[in-house]
Amino acid sequence: MQTIEDFIKKANAEAAYFFEAVGERTMALIVNFERADMIPALAEPLFQEMGAKVEFHPVMLLEDLKKALERLS
Repeated sequence: MQTIEDFIKKANAEAAYFFEAVGERTMALIVNFERADMIPALAEPLFQEMGAKVEFHPVMLLEDLKKALERLS
């Protein structure tokens, strides 16, 4: 448990959720990345220390979507 708590603090997660998905223990973290090159620093400890499977699902705010769509016009 301490390892998970330490990881969440180090990741500066805005929120952490724990649940079952497809029969596996699952943790979902909400983390704000300023740049995509920050992803490996977060993922590697999960791979190496915890043997975790990792997925990333980038999301955007409504304001970000509006800006993106304006660029398409």
